[in-house]
Amino acid sequence: MTFFDPTWDLSSGSIFQQDNARPHTARVAQDFLRHVQTLPWPAGSPYLSPIEHVWDQLKRQMPLCHSVHDLEVAVQDLLVHLPQDNIRRLSNRIPDRVAACIAAGGGSTRY
Repeated sequence: MTFFDPTWDLSSGSIFQQDNARPHTARVAQDFLRHVQTLPWPAGSPYLSPIEHVWDQLKRQMPLCHSVHDLEVAVQDLLVHLPQDNIRRLSNRIPDRVAACIAAGGGSTRY
């Protein structure tokens, strides 16, 4: 997989998390994943990671782009102007998200 960091030490005991979303089930991805330890994670699982909510915010604000260059500029601009208090607030809520997920037996939560 050319887009994967070749410096990652696969023998380090690291565990790779992937959610089995459709893009992650391509043959090239599955071939790679056969050689690493993975953490099972259902595709419809609750979003515990704050980055998922950041991606959602960015997608809602993304302008229509007509070229790869326009897309790169738009993403960089959105990231630079992303309010840091939003990120802090999302990060501070992780314990609540985990507790809600445990209380729901791993199922859906209000998050």
